[in-house]
Amino acid sequence: MTDPGLESAAARALELVADGMHVGLGTGHAVAVFLARLADRVRSGLRVLGVPTSEATAALARSLGIPLGALDEEQELALTVDGADEVAPNLDLVKGFGGALVRERIVAAASRRQVILVGHDKLVGRLGMRGRIPIEVVPFACVPVRRRVRALGLEPIVRLAGAGPSISDNGNLTIDCGLATPLADARAARALDADLRAIPGVVDTGLFLGTAERVLVGYPDGRVDVLQAER
Repeated sequence: MTDPGLESAAARALELVADGMHVGLGTGHAVAVFLARLADRVRSGLRVLGVPTSEATAALARSLGIPLGALDEEQELALTVDGADEVAPNLDLVKGFGGALVRERIVAAASRRQVILVGHDKLVGRLGMRGRIPIEVVPFACVPVRRRVRALGLEPIVRLAGAGPSISDNGNLTIDCGLATPLADARAARALDADLRAIPGVVDTGLFLGTAERVLVGYPDGRVDVLQAER
């Protein structure tokens, strides 16, 4: 079933892609919509090189005929197009529900700009309104990490996939840190991010704070709002 809002947002994102660009390709449903449109342009002669943030994105891009590459020290990515699970009014994000947060962070950091595609349902008044903040954790550290997360007042739940734990493309676990209440403000989000990162064994968090250059928000009627970060 098509999503008119995401289709329109993906079309707006595609307007930012110029011939010859190296583009970071995020992970998730919104990015899949963008990849379908990008593939149409590639078939029409657009030259791009995509750098995927997950094996799932790589497989989809290959099936659509989108040329792929890796991060290249000679070529900075012009932009990364990605999705998000929550978008706060100041464009801080929660990401990682799809399990690709570490590579999403790396690719975004290697890009001049990060463009986020979301449906209007991902807009929140405060981060954490969907009840969890994902973190990626080295398996060896799972028990002490969970202990430290509980000490911060959060409830750590190891994400499952079938009968066992969900394993990231990096060979790590994802732990969803349950929140009793949403984060109070941007300062609280940054404090929690710092506290989680300080735990040995935590590779990264799903708090993407100040990374988005713009957010394209799609609505069911096909309208798109463009939210831009204050710089």
